[in-house]
Amino acid sequence: MTPATLVHRTRQGVSTIQDASTSHRIRSVLAIRPFRRLWGVTYLCSIGDWLSLLALTGLVTRLLESYQWQSFALSLVVLTQLLPGILFAPLGGVLADRFDRRKIMVVCDLLRGGLFISIALVGTAWWLFVANFLVGCCAMLWIPAKDSAVPNLLRRPDQVETANQLGLVMTYGISVISGAGLYSLISGIPGYLHLQNTDIEFRIATIAVMVNGALYVTSAIMVATRIPELSGRAAVVRRARQDGDAPGFFAMLRDGLRYAGRTPLVRGLVIGMIGAFAAAGAVVGTAKLYANSLLGGDSTFGLLFVAVFAGLAAGMATAPRMARRLPYDRLFGLTIVLAGLSLLVVAIAPHLWIALIAVALVGGCAGVAFLTGLTIVGSQVEDAMRGRTVALLQSLLKVVLFATSATTPLLVSLVQQRTVTAFGHPMQVDGTRPVLFGAGVVAALLGLIAYRQMDDRRSEPLLSDLVAAIRGRPRRGGGLLIAVEGNTRRDTAAQARRLAEALRASGREVLLASDPDLDEQRLRNLLSTADLAGVRAHALVAAAVRADVVEREVRPALDGGSLVVMERYVDSPLAHFSAAGSVEPREVEGLVDWATGRLRPDITVLLDRSPLPAAEGGKRPMDNAEHHWRVQRLLSEMASADPERYAVVDADADEDQVAERVRAAVLPLIEARQSARPTPAAHPMAEAT
Repeated sequence: MTPATLVHRTRQGVSTIQDASTSHRIRSVLAIRPFRRLWGVTYLCSIGDWLSLLALTGLVTRLLESYQWQSFALSLVVLTQLLPGILFAPLGGVLADRFDRRKIMVVCDLLRGGLFISIALVGTAWWLFVANFLVGCCAMLWIPAKDSAVPNLLRRPDQVETANQLGLVMTYGISVISGAGLYSLISGIPGYLHLQNTDIEFRIATIAVMVNGALYVTSAIMVATRIPELSGRAAVVRRARQDGDAPGFFAMLRDGLRYAGRTPLVRGLVIGMIGAFAAAGAVVGTAKLYANSLLGGDSTFGLLFVAVFAGLAAGMATAPRMARRLPYDRLFGLTIVLAGLSLLVVAIAPHLWIALIAVALVGGCAGVAFLTGLTIVGSQVEDAMRGRTVALLQSLLKVVLFATSATTPLLVSLVQQRTVTAFGHPMQVDGTRPVLFGAGVVAALLGLIAYRQMDDRRSEPLLSDLVAAIRGRPRRGGGLLIAVEGNTRRDTAAQARRLAEALRASGREVLLASDPDLDEQRLRNLLSTADLAGVRAHALVAAAVRADVVEREVRPALDGGSLVVMERYVDSPLAHFSAAGSVEPREVEGLVDWATGRLRPDITVLLDRSPLPAAEGGKRPMDNAEHHWRVQRLLSEMASADPERYAVVDADADEDQVAERVRAAVLPLIEARQSARPTPAAHPMAEAT
């Protein structure tokens, strides 16, 4: 492929790829086979969850003869599923961090399937409630194991957000429709077959429960046979037990609570979630009466219901774009504050349309905060604590929702109804208004506290970040960071220098950042009294050097709008340390993210050359052919996992030819990137051959 052809093809595909950025992120996550299979398991279990709500409610109305008890059928089913979250969620978190997560999921799914089948076989109301309670207990053990395992199946931490989006869409979208449709199909069997038997409705309800049990058994089989990657931590846990380092159950529970208390990020997350769940519980408890206060009826209640869930879906859909403009730790607390302020508007809304807009804003802010919180847990909480953190949030969800939903009707009953006129419209003021107002104040205050706990950029004013987010601009200035990565230092040094010269020749302001390898050597000379033979020691030195270069050179240049060219920024050292085999790739990635402040290149040029370690002139054990082949393979995998950001260039040629290929690949991408400045994440991939 000639450079001219490459330029034409790249320009031709720029707009299409930018428009398809979201779909590409989704495809790149679903391309990971273990996650795709776990997503299918989530589908089966979520259908089972929604189908059980409908099937058990239908079955219990057939088992209870009293009309009064039948009227409480749905409430009793929901209550027996809610209580286990209060009692067993902490246990699930400890088990997820202590044992093989895949085995926990398999056992819980088999137990859930067997319990549902037993409900159909026993056929009594008392066992239905007991078994449903036990099913909820199994769910509280299953959820932390599954949620804490998801990040380990992904290739990069920045895919956690997309994975969470897919999980929420599956759980609260596709599965709801599928579960309701399946229940309608099963319950409609008598009408399809024109059956008139007196106990046919009871039999149909029993069939629905049996189908529900079969779904969980199928899920257990899939997890056991098709997703062995879920057991990735099992070896680590076994080594800890053999070394005698594995703590006991209560010690792990205590350590999890201490970790949440002493870690500002998790502490702020917990505080913010309490505010959000308290507001949600108040909304649930007052929704029906609030609709009446707007002088409406069931239709008004339905419109409010649609508005909050439409806002929730819109918030979850726009969260990734907002996260490109505001850091997660700022975005989480800020959206909870905005949700609380929107709830204040709901409390004083004199008209239905104002209430609908405010309710949709509450739902949108809640959707952004919920997805952001899940992403923070998946990408920034260490794997050893992730299960307990997920369980803690699950416990808070159940406890706070249960408490606020139960106390809200009591608070509402303390205020007598009266009708007032506002802006020419009659408005009924009852207990729902002050309760919602108080819930909004609580959510806003706790969101503000969460923001103060989690914000690690206090030196940078929030207002500038917020204005940039509203205008659709990225968090940093107008500059671009271009990284040149490859297997050998000679190639990356030469091509980074040649690329910087070519960009300057085109009239752009360019900074060729310091060579990290030279700075690493200087730092090692300063630390000459220390033994830096280990891979971990070298990784720490590399992280320190990159942190210094980023803070001293790269960020100021980017904020000033310059193009920054830097060789061997992240990917090359990450691949070399990972290929050495003694350090987990996730450990190195976490270290690099911390050192660089999660600053990732806008464009990464990967020089694809057949490994030639002899060209480096090194004779160390790491400089063997096998190691370099592993490095090249890892770099290729990084590029294939994130093709929007990479330009893969064939480097098996002389220096001038490779420089021309690099220039032809990068220049169109820079033009496309700068012309589409409001959407900074869209970086089409070019491949020069």
